[in-house]
Amino acid sequence: MSETVLEVSGLCRTFGDVRAVDEVSFTLPAGGSLGIVGESGSGKTTTARIVVGLEEADAGSVTVRGRRREGRARGKAERLTRAREVQMVFQDPYLSLDPRYGVQDVLRETLRLHFPDADPAPRVAELLDQVGLGTRAAEALPRQLSGGQRQRVAIARALAVEPAVLVLDEAVAALDVSVQAQVLNLLADIRERTGVGYLFITHDLGVVRCVTEEVIVMRQGRVVEAGRTEAVLADPQHPYTRLLLDSVPRPGWEPSLIAAARREVG
Repeated sequence: MSETVLEVSGLCRTFGDVRAVDEVSFTLPAGGSLGIVGESGSGKTTTARIVVGLEEADAGSVTVRGRRREGRARGKAERLTRAREVQMVFQDPYLSLDPRYGVQDVLRETLRLHFPDADPAPRVAELLDQVGLGTRAAEALPRQLSGGQRQRVAIARALAVEPAVLVLDEAVAALDVSVQAQVLNLLADIRERTGVGYLFITHDLGVVRCVTEEVIVMRQGRVVEAGRTEAVLADPQHPYTRLLLDSVPRPGWEPSLIAAARREVG
């Protein structure tokens, strides 16, 4: 049985009168892939930000590799330790890449920060090869790259510290469909080779179907359905999950049908 690398238990987060995350719990095994699905405002991104450490929970716990995180990171050493445990890839990599640094420099700086005594050159070459970037892309600035190439850089930077968990927050949503497929295939290959666990945050059930083994469905901060991805998508038990599936455009799709489904859910 695979080791549990991430355990989230009873997570709660409130913003004013809004309960953004309400008693959310799940586990992720080493090398596993879990999807968190829901429309905007469902609480999925807030959950991800708490897991990474960008938000602090009001209640509940996050345990990574058997080490429970207590409150905010205290001091540089603790911040670096947490960063080596969990990394995040955002929807728009251009906003998270320094426009002044070339691809190789971005990776070198990350490696120097976390592994100051090691020569970064071999690892930089390994990472570039891992995400399928050649010499020309390696020397380019972010603005000189395509959206798919920039996302590959963001993935390489996240993998540089060898995290146990990689959180992907709508990481392919801004890409063209053909580029999405390339990046998803790349992620599947990386997971197989490295054993990193994936936490996919998405509203796209096609992505969930392709790359996750387990899925939880969130609505208004709560988990309304959870299980094996194939089983949940084939036979959803909750009306909200059925609504999400019915909302996927397909031949014969009519907006009026979605409006009727929303009234059913309430």
